[in-house]
Amino acid sequence: MAILGFFGALVIGIILGLIGGGGSILTVPIFTYILEIPAEKATAYSLFVVGTTALVGALISAKHKLIDFKTGLIFAFPAFIGVYLSRKYILPNIPDTLFSYHNITLNKDMAIMIFFAIIMLLAAFFMIRGKASNNNDNEVEVKYNIPMLIIEGLIVGVLTGIVGAGGGFLIIPALVLFARLPMKKAVATSLMIIAIKSFGSIGDIEKPNFWIQIDWSLLLPFTIFSILGIFIGLYMNKFIDGKKLKKGFGFFVLIVAVFILVEEIITSGLFHI
Repeated sequence: MAILGFFGALVIGIILGLIGGGGSILTVPIFTYILEIPAEKATAYSLFVVGTTALVGALISAKHKLIDFKTGLIFAFPAFIGVYLSRKYILPNIPDTLFSYHNITLNKDMAIMIFFAIIMLLAAFFMIRGKASNNNDNEVEVKYNIPMLIIEGLIVGVLTGIVGAGGGFLIIPALVLFARLPMKKAVATSLMIIAIKSFGSIGDIEKPNFWIQIDWSLLLPFTIFSILGIFIGLYMNKFIDGKKLKKGFGFFVLIVAVFILVEEIITSGLFHI
């Protein structure tokens, strides 16, 4: 199963390189269902993988002068705070058992995965709809709606801190709508934002035995495969139009989201009523 998981990591990186976002939405399902990592720990692992991979992508984008650093930092700072708050205060205070009635039980891991599936459905909607902006890739005057960037940054940080995804499918439309960035710059800037906010997971560090509980022999190779994938994806992007792939990948994300919902509902015992 580890080989399948590492192959999944490679695919995640390739998708990030090809379409600039959305690939990280698969990280938690791979950790949870293929590598059998508990959901809460899977979200922590995912943030590490996503943040590190996005950092590599951001450095490559910066080399090509595609990142709008001012816009990125305005969004990234509240997003970082949102991730930190969710990892340090929200997740630890969710009860292990949220609901129990006869044969029906909803525990913390199930709730995380159900919430994650809902976020996946939202991601699929944005990718299938494919109309984030009418902006072209020419230089345009950047006009900031700073309050909206800050608010969305905080919301995205809290949500992705809980589910462990990068949130590029939410960040890119926000950068286009509230900062009027051209699409290429929005995609590149989102990688910087994802990298910064993902390391808001330092909120996990104060948990008892946090470092001891991490399986570095799994996490580091997984991250390396994901980074390798983003290099492959960026290279393939020269020959393949990522925009054409985005809608098809959106339908795939939709299928995975439905699978997670069905799996968790069955596990909860709801079908035994």
